[in-house]
Amino acid sequence: MSRGREVGLKCKEIKYNKDNKAGRPLSPLRPRMAQAPMSCDCFVSLPPGSRDEHVIFGKNSDRPRDEVQEVAHYPAASHPPGSVLECTYIQIPQVEHTHAVVLSKPAWMWGAEMGANDQGVCIGNEAVWTREEVAPGEALLGMDLVRLGLERSDSAGAALMVITSLLEQHGQGGQCREEPEPFSYHNTFLLADRNEAWVLETAGRLWVAQKVTEGVKNISNQLTIGAEISAEHPELRSVAQAQGWWDGEGEFVFSKVFSPENPPARMELAKQRYRGGTELLQQHDGSVTAEVMMSILRDKPSGICMNSGGFCTTGSMVSVLPRDTSLPCIHFFTATPDPSRSIFKPFIFSDCSTPVLRVVSPQFGPDDPVRKQPRFQSKVDRRHDLYKAHQVALGTMETNPDVGLAVYEILRDLESQCLSEISAMLSGEIPGDELGDLFFDCVDTEIKFYQ
Repeated sequence: MSRGREVGLKCKEIKYNKDNKAGRPLSPLRPRMAQAPMSCDCFVSLPPGSRDEHVIFGKNSDRPRDEVQEVAHYPAASHPPGSVLECTYIQIPQVEHTHAVVLSKPAWMWGAEMGANDQGVCIGNEAVWTREEVAPGEALLGMDLVRLGLERSDSAGAALMVITSLLEQHGQGGQCREEPEPFSYHNTFLLADRNEAWVLETAGRLWVAQKVTEGVKNISNQLTIGAEISAEHPELRSVAQAQGWWDGEGEFVFSKVFSPENPPARMELAKQRYRGGTELLQQHDGSVTAEVMMSILRDKPSGICMNSGGFCTTGSMVSVLPRDTSLPCIHFFTATPDPSRSIFKPFIFSDCSTPVLRVVSPQFGPDDPVRKQPRFQSKVDRRHDLYKAHQVALGTMETNPDVGLAVYEILRDLESQCLSEISAMLSGEIPGDELGDLFFDCVDTEIKFYQ
């Protein structure tokens, strides 16, 4: 029996603690509602911000409430010279080799909101609006750039070069939600590997980047890079000067020069979330772990765990990237909405991992509304098995709180048990290759508990 399957079976022995002696809040049943904008939050902690010699990455993906987010694994692959790659809307030349990736992605698109590759690189993106107008027409989505950066890079720095090169060649744009009404934006990105992180902020085909080598950093739907610029588009300053946004003499502060004069309401509201995220990271500076990052992503008062109007947190991810390259990276995904009412399940790249089809959405081929012209004229049911089971459980939490809480507490114990197993593996107590099926086992067990 694999170590992962053993953990999955052990959870059946966990007893519900009626008195909640573990001290967990009962927030899953009656979450505090915080007004929040319609997008995402990304976080990273590098030593000495992390408790251990690990880089910790985290993201909440905030999307339309009824949008299904799947978790899909794509193995490494070789491609014939001259191959063409079909992204969400456009085709681009394929490269000869792509790395294995695991992605948390809206099921209707090719790209991803967040993910990791087998080289220890993690990327997440954010919507942003700048003084540069969003170009009409279809190009690469920011989510496409996330996936392309992961498939084609062996470090965060290399991913930065991949994304900026593709951005300059193909531009960014296109419908960003599964609706006929126009909704497009520019993107910021947080890229991390075992050694460093990069914040990449874009305005059309222009871009600027800041390297982060220690401590904690977060981004939230606004421009954050000021004068401390590590790399930039060669025409960035000349364009700003030609547009009259910068006089060419004073200090060049990117966030000031390129932020719109009348920003959308969601960008203004993001300031509150950005401050809240910064405060939460600073509270744990020097002690950030996977558990801490999960607690930040579950935070309702700050708005980081969103449940506002037609939008909510539809998927969450936390990754542990050990500095010691002999240790595997671990990537936790919820594959369900609202991390305060979901559990994180660990994925480890392995040559013999069992495919986890129960968190992959059905495919509709050429009949998919995203492929037919005009696009998005109808809807299809993209729910995967875990999503369906989780939605039923959420209904139980509302109509029968005692039963709902009992199930959730058991599953949170499963999450804690998995975290303990991961900690033991990272400390050398158990080999990592025994945990390759842990994601499969946790998903399978979660669905069984919901049933």
